Amino acid sequence: MQHAVHIMGILNVTPDSFSDGGACSSPAALMDRIDTLLAEGVGSIDVGGESTRPFAKPVSVKEELQRVLPAIRAIRARSSSLPISIDTTKGRVAAEALAAGATMINDISALQHDPDMIRVVAGSMGPVIIMHMQGNPATMQLQPSYQDVVAEINGFFTERISSLVEQGIEQSRIIIDPGIGFGKTLEHNLTILRNINVFKQHGCPVLIGHSRKSFFGRLLDLPVAERDWPTAVVSAFCARQGVDILRVHDVRATRMALTLESALRSDH
Repeated sequence: MQHAVHIMGILNVTPDSFSDGGACSSPAALMDRIDTLLAEGVGSIDVGGESTRPFAKPVSVKEELQRVLPAIRAIRARSSSLPISIDTTKGRVAAEALAAGATMINDISALQHDPDMIRVVAGSMGPVIIMHMQGNPATMQLQPSYQDVVAEINGFFTERISSLVEQGIEQSRIIIDPGIGFGKTLEHNLTILRNINVFKQHGCPVLIGHSRKSFFGRLLDLPVAERDWPTAVVSAFCARQGVDILRVHDVRATRMALTLESALRSDH
């Protein structure tokens, strides 16, 4: 039986994201990006107003809100029903984004950065994405180290899911993201991708965010601008392993890769 994979399109409204910083700096460019994502059949859009690239500096709540709220409203002007995710670690940003039309929260700190985030998520109805990260964006790539990267990430999710459920967040709302590139070396990332099935044991949907990541540069010697095609290849590999959500920049390439992977399945 075919496994349906949800494609989440990335909409960065930041000046300094690693692959597309500043690409949506004008209202016209923002609308063009939204229209492209919709035309390519995106399943949801993840809006981020603070870069999480390695060594990125944090931005204020005010600045982040000034970036993300117009984007969320612009998406809602085009679609009343498309799921919108707010990519933030700040409770106030999440709350105002939900009020503006967002339907889910994507927190790279797994709701640990801002104590108020637990309250915001517990009081909402939509999904929440929790990610594993060793360190923080300013330190995560200095010297990532694990005894067993898959086991340690799994242990983190076991503890974090239990804690969130105790604090009033239903497990049925939780999506887990192993955090490709967030405090991981090339080999750590490859090991995670080879063992996606292990993360399914938690009973939560699994999201993989590998799009244009630096490990493609290290492995294939490719600049950021040429990483969409290897991203699509890995997307097909992830689909074969049962990933539920793929967070990507190039929705069209991902859709084609998933169509090919599905057509090649032996169980058709």
